[in-house]
Amino acid sequence: MKFPLYIAKRYLFSKSNNNAINFITLIAGFGIIIGTAALFIVLSGFSGLKNFSLEFTSFIDPDLKIVPSTTKTIRFTAAQKQALKSLNSVASFTEVVEERMLMNCDNKHLAVTLKGVDANYPQATIDSVLMYGQWFEPNTPQIVAGWGVTNELGFGIFDVAKVIKLYAPKPGTGQQTSVKSAFTSMKVANAGIFQVNETLDNGTVFTSLENAKYLLNYDTETLSALDIYLKPSIDEETARSALQSIFNNKVTIKNRLQLNDALYKMLNTEHVAVYLIFTLILIIALFNIIGSIIMMILDKKKNLKTLYNLGATVKELRHIFYYQGILMTVIGGSIGLGIGVVVIWMQQKYDLVMITPSLPYPVDLQLTNIGVVFGTIFILGVLASRIASQRIAKTQLNV
Repeated sequence: MKFPLYIAKRYLFSKSNNNAINFITLIAGFGIIIGTAALFIVLSGFSGLKNFSLEFTSFIDPDLKIVPSTTKTIRFTAAQKQALKSLNSVASFTEVVEERMLMNCDNKHLAVTLKGVDANYPQATIDSVLMYGQWFEPNTPQIVAGWGVTNELGFGIFDVAKVIKLYAPKPGTGQQTSVKSAFTSMKVANAGIFQVNETLDNGTVFTSLENAKYLLNYDTETLSALDIYLKPSIDEETARSALQSIFNNKVTIKNRLQLNDALYKMLNTEHVAVYLIFTLILIIALFNIIGSIIMMILDKKKNLKTLYNLGATVKELRHIFYYQGILMTVIGGSIGLGIGVVVIWMQQKYDLVMITPSLPYPVDLQLTNIGVVFGTIFILGVLASRIASQRIAKTQLNV
């Protein structure tokens, strides 16, 4: 193995008498460097965009969310509440009532999701999402609406000139003769405006748990969900088992990933698609390696015949150009990866590319991406080198 590797290094770093071969080799190495750098930069940029997108959902989602398995509601008795408070793994929990209903203002109608939460809703989350005004006061007919909701219906904060009403359909069967008999309504005042992401901003309204229960005719033990916030360093599976025992395994418990599974799947699919597209570009660039090695084989044909006559086997001669291709790939890939790392680091430190005057393009320098890119370029380089080295045959050496 030392003999083919030694010759491979000599061929790689020494100039050929044929300038065309030197030029082809230079192009092949340059293609590997650019392709590797481009793949790493794109993957790092997409990782940054992925993290940027998930920030707008993860910080408002609880560690665990208890939701009904079959029906629309769950029963949360006083005994269950006491048992939940006694769990060492739970830092706090929030009772939630959530349902779709109709909002009206100045003869404009909009279907919104009303989310009623109790006084235990995390203050850190409130401070993060609330952009204008204040959070609703307990035991008052107040709401906090999304930015898009206020724009659509045309009301502001404590806008006394606007009459805002919420309508929820009453439970029951049979034909209703009037709006009053068909809906439970409540006149509300908007205390603040929140902003998280487009989906929530355009269709979500927060209010107190009591207001939501009144509109939906829920009793004191009926909830839509429970938001659970765990203490630091708590094992999720242990907490899940304890929670399921309290609710007799009649509920479904979701973590942040499961609550946003559609978004995660979409982002992961896009990530894979971007990786495959740029890997295809890298494969095309690696065809230059095959061409470069084949040209080198033709150029060194006399030297190969001499080595063969001195006792080198065909397998060893193939290994010379196999190692040459691998060395070219590893060196070019390492240089390209180094360039990519420097570019991403400079973007993180100096904000070279801006989306808006105040928002730099998000990137994320991850060891995983470094491993993926280097592994990809190495595997493709090995395959390309293997294909090219097989051009050497015993019949050619006997000519």
